[in-house]
Amino acid sequence: MNTILTMTQKERDRLTILNQLSERKITVAEAAQTLRISERQMYRIAKRYRSEGDQGVLHRSRGRPSHHGYPVALHTRVKDLYWQQYRDYGPTLFSEMLCAYHSIRLDHETVRRWLSQAGGMTVGRKKRPHRRQRPRRSAIGELVQFDGSPHDWFAGRAPVCCLLHAIDDASGRVFLRFVPSENTADTLRTLRHYCERFGIPRTLYTDHGTVFYAKNTLTDVGRAMTTLGVEMLFAGSPQAKGRVERGNRTHQDRLVKALSREGISTIADANRYLDEHYLDDHNRRFAQCDGLPDVHRSANGFDFPNIFCFQTERGVRNDYTIMLGGNYVQLLDDDT
Repeated sequence: MNTILTMTQKERDRLTILNQLSERKITVAEAAQTLRISERQMYRIAKRYRSEGDQGVLHRSRGRPSHHGYPVALHTRVKDLYWQQYRDYGPTLFSEMLCAYHSIRLDHETVRRWLSQAGGMTVGRKKRPHRRQRPRRSAIGELVQFDGSPHDWFAGRAPVCCLLHAIDDASGRVFLRFVPSENTADTLRTLRHYCERFGIPRTLYTDHGTVFYAKNTLTDVGRAMTTLGVEMLFAGSPQAKGRVERGNRTHQDRLVKALSREGISTIADANRYLDEHYLDDHNRRFAQCDGLPDVHRSANGFDFPNIFCFQTERGVRNDYTIMLGGNYVQLLDDDT
């Protein structure tokens, strides 16, 4: 009966040398030197070749489970957990859940390979067009990218809201805040929280949204940043502020699933979760602050309530009233 043998290139080369050895065209020492093995091993291989023929060239472990591999029961459990509870998770996040909730420690590439073999459809890496990366800044606080990400953060449990996202360009440290929408009031409030927590950055890098940019004038956000001595830079495209855009995609995966696991469905509870758990854990794992100087300026001496606010010019009438938003506002006399 004819048998079809599948050989690697290494095994084919070994078979050629063994044929030459059996025909006495080369010596055992020459064969061992060519294959880069010891003469003792060469004698063992030649003996097996004489007794088994070409079959003797094949590696003895072929088709057998590795002695250093994981148990089959573990393979089965991991695959069952994935399809039953985590089928929308990527391999990296799934491996973290296995460690945190099921006491299973596996490298994410091992998980990726197992899921690929099991027919998982969400485990492949998405190919994106290559773009030349801009070098990171050299100090923490030298440049902070800021963006809003409207998304279904509560996965249908509550209305769509917006995540305001500030990320330090040098270290990747993030500050996040959930708000109903990317509006001026909530943006000012979020930037104030950032400055109170980390200090005043040198530069704020945003898009041309109306909250940040207005032609020939300053928005309230721009005026607040100018008062603090913060330079405003505006990106010409989403790709230009790729660090914060990539961060948005990361949080739209990790944070949405975390809020779902915790059963959180309100903005207030989500912000509490950010402050108490998510931010510190995310920055501890992904931010790289070691060895970087911090050039944030101290917030001491600044009147934040009168900086992070709305300001407008109005003429005061003789009766100490102004017109604001179509309504009269009565100003109090200092003497009263």
